[in-house]
Amino acid sequence: RDWSSDVQLITYSEMLEQARLIQEVTTIPIIVDGDNGHGGPLNVKRCLRGFRDAGVAGILLEDQVVPKSCGHVQNKEVVSRAVALAKLRAAVLARDETQSERDRIVIIARTDSRQAVSMEETLWRIEAFCKVGADMVFCDALQSLEEMGAVCSLAAKYGKPVLANMLESGKTPILSLEKLTEIGFKLSVYPLPLLGCAIAGMQKALEGLKEGKVPEGDYTFDSIKKVVGFPEYFEELEQLEEYGRKMSGA
Repeated sequence: RDWSSDVQLITYSEMLEQARLIQEVTTIPIIVDGDNGHGGPLNVKRCLRGFRDAGVAGILLEDQVVPKSCGHVQNKEVVSRAVALAKLRAAVLARDETQSERDRIVIIARTDSRQAVSMEETLWRIEAFCKVGADMVFCDALQSLEEMGAVCSLAAKYGKPVLANMLESGKTPILSLEKLTEIGFKLSVYPLPLLGCAIAGMQKALEGLKEGKVPEGDYTFDSIKKVVGFPEYFEELEQLEEYGRKMSGA
């Protein structure tokens, strides 16, 4: 569901619904963007509980003001240190309500203070997030290898892994997985490739249709049916119908 810019026009309930739909059709762990928790500390608690109960494996929570926006665009503002830590504490308390490691949601605490304030403020917040209890930390829009290394080194003192955001044409250098690992990152995300390819492909297909052409693509109706699960659906349906016939004597 991509109907607006990344400026917090989409609501918590819409994000939660989308997370549930994705969770239903995949077996791999899902990390959801919780933005700034959609409000104050108690909103953060509700936000984390909702995504946890939906089966989400991890949640990104950041320190931007409401409304927030993409970390690599202009006009960045972050909440005060006190508010940021109160909100993260609320998330940690909600996370720790669950005793089962299987159901425990991972908190990735994000700061946008590099753009909004300074690198010095970034390091202060990263260290504070580690102390409050974040499972992983992330600073968006770091601008050099030196800054990336400084964040990783600081987090390593607390045994906390660091996430890297490889946003093409953004402010952070795009590095290979090997280089990211060497610097100290444990997880990297690539937010644009799938979305960009999908947009470009649909635009090309629509332009072709407008000109009266049937777009060519590396797909067939059978391949699409396989991807969306038709074979499994009909196999399970047949098993259930066969059971019904057997038990009814039909």
